[in-house]
Amino acid sequence: MDETLQQGSDTIEMITEKSIELGMTYGPKLLLAIVILFLGFWMIGVMLKGVDKALDGAKIDVTLSKFLHSIISVILKLMLIIVFASMIGVETASLIAMLGAAGLAIGLALQGSLANFAGGVLILLFKPFKAGDVIESQGFLGRVKEIQIFNTIILTLDNKRVVIPNSLLSNGCVTNLFCEEKRRVDVTFGISYGDDIKKVKAILREIITADERVLEEPGFEIFVSAHADSSINILTRSWVKSEHYWAVHYDLFEKVKYAFDENDITIPFPQRDVHVFQGK
Repeated sequence: MDETLQQGSDTIEMITEKSIELGMTYGPKLLLAIVILFLGFWMIGVMLKGVDKALDGAKIDVTLSKFLHSIISVILKLMLIIVFASMIGVETASLIAMLGAAGLAIGLALQGSLANFAGGVLILLFKPFKAGDVIESQGFLGRVKEIQIFNTIILTLDNKRVVIPNSLLSNGCVTNLFCEEKRRVDVTFGISYGDDIKKVKAILREIITADERVLEEPGFEIFVSAHADSSINILTRSWVKSEHYWAVHYDLFEKVKYAFDENDITIPFPQRDVHVFQGK
């Protein structure tokens, strides 16, 4: 019994000595690593506040600003954890290799999503269009409701919700209909070959001049654009503010129809003359 107690006492003493030895050897390193870890998190917080101020000053889109904040935060914290692991004796080479392999595997599995992500960053950074703009792309015409990191959501003119991957928008053609302050309204009217062109031009000039939404500068144009199969085509070009484009476009058709009717101007429609020859 006494021998067993003696062995237990020796074991405890050995463990205690070993613990003290390990504490003396690794304690300062661990304490320093913990201090650096906490200081590192504090410094990362300060750096992120500076990044946020810089992004606000650059007037970066809110969605992109938040995303960049998150990415920078993750990268800095990951670097800090690697430094911490190195200080406490962990082999960082194998850890970095493992993270690299995991990143490669994830990248290959999500290459389509990563392409959409890259496209979203480019759209938010270079702003070919923004929320509220009316765009035409990939066969869809509508108002941009939201630009997300992976997709852009537009509402068509008949209020359908369309989700378009950002990679298609960043690598394809996009027409931004109303991003400029002014737009030109081009409308063609057909008259018969027997109508007086000067009279028609005078009627069109009066209608366009009377519309207060048509801008005086850079002015409007009226000219013969084509000798078509059944009509003489008169092209009108007038400049308006972008928000008035559709209203002026449709009003012009209606006003011209009434004016042509009042002045006996014929709006022709396709027709054929059939000549019948009787044989002898």
